[in-house]
Amino acid sequence: MIKEQLESIRLEALKKIEQAADMSGVENVRVGVLGKKGELAGILKQLGKLSAEERPVVGQIANSVRAEIEKTIREKAEQLKAMEGEARLKAETIDVTMPGSPVCIGHEHPLDKVLDDVKEIFIGMGFDIASGPEVELDYYNFEALNIPKGHPARDTQDTFYISDNVVLRTQTSPVQIRIMEKQKPPIRAIAPGRVYRSDAVDATHSPIFHQIEGLVVDEGITMGDLKGCLMAFAKRLYGEETRIRLRPHHFPFTEPSCEMDVSCFRCGGKGCSMCKGEGWIEILGGGMVHPKVLKNGGIDPDKYSGFAFGLGLERLVMFKYSIDDMRLLYDNDVRFLGQF
Repeated sequence: MIKEQLESIRLEALKKIEQAADMSGVENVRVGVLGKKGELAGILKQLGKLSAEERPVVGQIANSVRAEIEKTIREKAEQLKAMEGEARLKAETIDVTMPGSPVCIGHEHPLDKVLDDVKEIFIGMGFDIASGPEVELDYYNFEALNIPKGHPARDTQDTFYISDNVVLRTQTSPVQIRIMEKQKPPIRAIAPGRVYRSDAVDATHSPIFHQIEGLVVDEGITMGDLKGCLMAFAKRLYGEETRIRLRPHHFPFTEPSCEMDVSCFRCGGKGCSMCKGEGWIEILGGGMVHPKVLKNGGIDPDKYSGFAFGLGLERLVMFKYSIDDMRLLYDNDVRFLGQF
């Protein structure tokens, strides 16, 4: 009787395994037949009722049935796994002729973009690009530029002092002296870079910002050369219709000195909110290099003359893109940067 039950369990299990459509069905057969509470376990509990002669024979048959069912389950599992792999390959087939998805790439920051434009303009006029240390000696940052200790201009710089003789540079003008010390005229160079002043952060001030220093030294350089150079620069940056004007000013390192305005590129000089109704926007300061500065740079002021100017990069960017808050340039807000 038990032999017939074992044969029935074997046949029924093999049939269910064959009909199973997935691993879940196979697992149900395994648990139902081979599990601790499965059909085969129930049969084996009856072995104690058999005679000593029948017991090993029936036990051998039960083990054979178990082994055959386990083997069939393994084979079915491998078959199902292969079928699933084939189905996945068909579902995941890639058409290599289809165009790829567009990739969002980065772009230049507005500060870098305008700086590159400025560099290109001056390189086109024969200028070299120079650089200097941001941690600077007091001598180069002040004294060599005709700003000796105790000079009132030092108070307006709001300087970060590292020691009595070392500062974070407050301007890119120290590069002038370093250029003149290493190179004899003719000199044509611009020096862009970061500068530092102890200013409170607001819409128009920052303790870290950027300047672009310009320097030309040669025989016979005049204020007319400065005006022509700056006019060419303004027209290239803001358009051929741009006009400029120079106003008298005072800087310790230039004599005579001036500030330069450009006609408002939004209203064309008629007056608007950007230019505060004046029609003009101040963008830089400059003038003829002071004879003492030339001498401090190792250049004979009786033979050579030169002009220098300083641009605020943030100011150029804000005017070019109508930005009213400098902090936007440093917040790294992708909603703002994405507009450029």
